[in-house]
Amino acid sequence: MITIKSQAELETMREAGGIVARALEAVSEAVAPGVTTAELDLLAEELIRDGGAEPSFKGYRGFPATLCLSVNEEVVHGIPGARRLKGGDLLKVDCGAYFQGYHGDAAISVPVGEVSRDLAKLAEATRTALFKGIEQTREGAYLTDISHAIESYAQGRGYSVVRDYAGHGLGRALHEDPEVPNYGPPGRGPKLRAGMVLCIEPMLNIGAHEVDLAPDGWTVVTKDGMPSSHFEHTVAVTAEGPWVLTER
Repeated sequence: MITIKSQAELETMREAGGIVARALEAVSEAVAPGVTTAELDLLAEELIRDGGAEPSFKGYRGFPATLCLSVNEEVVHGIPGARRLKGGDLLKVDCGAYFQGYHGDAAISVPVGEVSRDLAKLAEATRTALFKGIEQTREGAYLTDISHAIESYAQGRGYSVVRDYAGHGLGRALHEDPEVPNYGPPGRGPKLRAGMVLCIEPMLNIGAHEVDLAPDGWTVVTKDGMPSSHFEHTVAVTAEGPWVLTER
């Protein structure tokens, strides 16, 4: 069931989104060769708790950490640990915060030092695809107008779109209806209404779209071992247009 949020609820979700945004900004500034993913996870948890919130992901279905940290061919849901980042890596940082009964959720791709031109272009294309989707998040549009905008932009630049994972609704629960695919024809699915809140999160690959699950049971990796990028924002549908709740 799709839930419609009141203005007061959206304001609270903006507070949650602001905490996520500040955590992502701090983590992105701390990313450097030699830093471990566990160190970044601890930094994010401290900032989220200092903001009066709790990490959304920690303990969710047994996930053991605050952040999902995924490197290079890892698409999403990577578990932080002793791994040290290397110059040239592309790190995906996915963060959630639970504040006064509501979640915020966003993700960025961060270059570690200087990355190859191919990785830089992939990350920039994924970020732009996110905003192409956000542009379609308006009252009266159809859900898959978002999906089509993302896929059209990605394919036009030679990238594949991960199909096995998607965006989602957000609110009191971390995953609510509707699911928001990153591919498909426009004009399908429910019509968007003011008060709907969606997590839009394109995942683009340099190679094919197929993915596998790593032995840890969490980390999603590209089947062909090629790099992937991920960006996400929490977006509210309003009468005035899309309201990005996780802007920095």
